[in-house]
Amino acid sequence: MDYLVRFAQVHESFRKPELQALADLSRLDLEFLDYSQYSPHCIIRLPNEDAARTVISRSILSKNIYELWGSGSTYQALHQDIKRRPSTLWQNYKSSSFKFEIHAYQAKRSLAEQDALIQGFRYLGFEGPIKLKDPQHTFCIFEECEWGVQEPKRVHFGRLIGRSSRGIVDTYTLKKRKYLSTTSMDSELALVTANLTQAAPGKMFYDPFVGTGSFLIASGHFGAFAMGSDIDGRAIRGKNGPNILTNFQQYGLVNKHLDDFVADLTHSPLRRGHRFLDGIICDPPYGVREGLKVLGSRDGGGKEVMYIDGEPAHLQNHYLPPKKPYSFEAMLDDILAFAAGSLAQGGRLSLWMPTANDDDGELGVPRHGCLEVVSVCVQGFNKWSRRLLTYRRLRDEEVKEEQQPTGQAKIKTGTTANDLNSFRKRYFEGFKEPSTVPSPFRQGEADPTTHKS
Repeated sequence: MDYLVRFAQVHESFRKPELQALADLSRLDLEFLDYSQYSPHCIIRLPNEDAARTVISRSILSKNIYELWGSGSTYQALHQDIKRRPSTLWQNYKSSSFKFEIHAYQAKRSLAEQDALIQGFRYLGFEGPIKLKDPQHTFCIFEECEWGVQEPKRVHFGRLIGRSSRGIVDTYTLKKRKYLSTTSMDSELALVTANLTQAAPGKMFYDPFVGTGSFLIASGHFGAFAMGSDIDGRAIRGKNGPNILTNFQQYGLVNKHLDDFVADLTHSPLRRGHRFLDGIICDPPYGVREGLKVLGSRDGGGKEVMYIDGEPAHLQNHYLPPKKPYSFEAMLDDILAFAAGSLAQGGRLSLWMPTANDDDGELGVPRHGCLEVVSVCVQGFNKWSRRLLTYRRLRDEEVKEEQQPTGQAKIKTGTTANDLNSFRKRYFEGFKEPSTVPSPFRQGEADPTTHKS
């Protein structure tokens, strides 16, 4: 059966991967029949109405899904398409209460024009009462118009069958959150990231750069058990009372919060080789405001125990361990290596990373032999963008050869933050004006979003 999805007009490159991830999570065959990231609608094929409701029910970037009754480039073509379909479909709703809605994209219709369009569907023979509030069925007319052109270039007609979870974006908005920082991920993108990582009941999720826990909250909302770590213990403990646990208490998700601990990815207390995680979800530091660091000292010293008032310094609440500079490219490879050794078969890694929009400053998509790139989504800014990379942990029999990460072959060396982070250097030097629209991929890279997981 064919269905029409009505999108929210935000984060266009994220919309298709989100629907695909939700269909894969429920093991449903989803086919995109007509999709453009510049259109507010797409047409998909799913096995049945229940499957359509299942996919849309968790979506954040969609609004509703409709049983598609017809499409056309004009209203005449639309009516012909509807009449070509079995009229027995109409009979199922002949005596039900109903209402009509008109959604015009980049255009407006007066009440008189809307009434005239609705009257054009009288041949459907609906005899039930018209109810503007809580009808049994809602039928919708969709118009896609060019900016400034009144006549639509495409029209669709369908029956509403399911609504998305877009409303929860306001529930988790940062404006009402009790514990946050300047780097907290906004609720919309945190929830979308959790969908792409396929958070679900019974799964175990981990954020190695937890901060104030935005990703943990989003994962917990969808039923996953969540835990996190951060190199900065102050983020874990909070300040003057509120902390990550406070946020879980605020949203009634305490039973989904496992724990948080102080660590960096290169010194994780989690056992390597025990692949118990179903999802790793993170927005690692970009090293712009301050250079990236990991635990350790520049000269390799400082391992002897220090005492303050007779007590080991590292056991005291306000202890700050020594740190040394860290390469941004090395961090990306370390994340992939950690994911390859910690994710269960089929588990997912979702990783945010920045990139410049000009050719000189763009970083390639990091890769690992045990991880398949599922999708690459782009959030564009002025002269730079950030990408959300989603990977799937391959099954053991799918791994051709165990290997190290291959995306960043040249690991930066040096002593300053700029030496170790090419993005940071270009950020402060000023980016070149991009010659083309930002692409998620480097020149010559294949689009991995066609891979089905």
